[in-house]
Amino acid sequence: MPSRQPGFSTLAVHAGAAPDATTGARATPIYQTASFVFADADHAAALFGLREFGNVYTRITNPTQAVLEERLAALEGGTAALAVASGQAAQMLVFHILMSPGDNFIAAHQLYGGSINQFGHAFSNFGWDVRWADAADPQSFEAQIDGRTRAIFVESLTNPAGLFVDIAAIAAIARRHGLPFIVDNTLATPYLLRPLEHGADIVVHSLTKFLGGHGNSVGGVLVDGGTFDWSRSGNYPMLSEPRPEYDGLVLHQVFGNTAFAVGARALGLRDLGPSISPFNAFQILTGIETLPLRMQRHSDNALAVATWLRRQRQVAWVNYSGLNDHPNHALQRRYSPKGAGAVFTFGLQATNGLATDMAAIAEEETTPAIIAGRLFVEALQLFSHLANIGDTRSLVTHPASTTHRQLTDEQKTAAGASPEVVRLSIGIEDPEDLIEDLRQALEKI
Repeated sequence: MPSRQPGFSTLAVHAGAAPDATTGARATPIYQTASFVFADADHAAALFGLREFGNVYTRITNPTQAVLEERLAALEGGTAALAVASGQAAQMLVFHILMSPGDNFIAAHQLYGGSINQFGHAFSNFGWDVRWADAADPQSFEAQIDGRTRAIFVESLTNPAGLFVDIAAIAAIARRHGLPFIVDNTLATPYLLRPLEHGADIVVHSLTKFLGGHGNSVGGVLVDGGTFDWSRSGNYPMLSEPRPEYDGLVLHQVFGNTAFAVGARALGLRDLGPSISPFNAFQILTGIETLPLRMQRHSDNALAVATWLRRQRQVAWVNYSGLNDHPNHALQRRYSPKGAGAVFTFGLQATNGLATDMAAIAEEETTPAIIAGRLFVEALQLFSHLANIGDTRSLVTHPASTTHRQLTDEQKTAAGASPEVVRLSIGIEDPEDLIEDLRQALEKI
């Protein structure tokens, strides 16, 4: 056997997978079944009692899902992973393990709009409180920590603004206060950045985006870094105290550095049920095989497009960390030297000539900035106007009227989704064709 550790591209193709033992199939099969036969009564009891690992029911485990989980853990450098129905589901399961009613966690306000809504509204129904901090100011996290704080959450590369966060600085604060540090790595992917190497304890992804990469399947994952001591403080009883449903088993004591992933499956996924389908797991696995090739192309294309956009008279500003003079460029070079990713924003100049188009737009959307954004988006032909990122195809949206519409004006501005902002997710097409589409759309406003 070779002594060399497999490289990233090799892991993206091979980690977790082997030819099917029964048929010899080289691709991971889609195990499209609801449940699995037990060897005998003792085997069934051992599986249900967490005394043995194996497949019981596809809501909890499935062989296709297992290959996906092992591959994602390998790519992120974690100890174990749990794949679920969506990125939102992954976040729900993470906090379900960490939080009790009355607890709080601190999150950066530079987040995907769906996460802001989930944290600020849905989680409040469970009695979990979110406190907002500024991802550009690590000390703003520390200032809000109290005796009921249970975690810190950021995106490594923010959506929609595309800014890199100083993960190590915030990780140091989390360690100082004995808190797990959770990083959403959806926009960067482990190809560009591995948060566990910079002090994160748990990583989450929307698999729908760059990891799947083709806009055809929805999924999410949480990756256990195996770095946090769940028993030290007594603040995480689901992992550090006996579980009555498992005959008094203490998860951290039994499962060690995979306890969080096991707990998320056995105490969260089992009862809350946001399972990923075997077919979606298969589709995402296939997408991951080309992740290194796609992410480099995404990043190279995005830099070319951003460089061109900043020279156009209709564009007020371009917010892309890959530009040499961007204020965030030093962090990008530190954390992600291969590139700055595919997602960035820019602002359109609002002009008096837009007034004639106002009658066709709803009353609440008649600000010049929003009109400019809407006209520009509708004029594009190669870019697809939809609420997603991370596709092989180039995508566009106007966040203030779509992904971040439910937020207050203050929240939109804090998240980087103010009315003049247009978000691009640059695909893997020829960059010259993307630039030509942007050029013709800009001419129309």
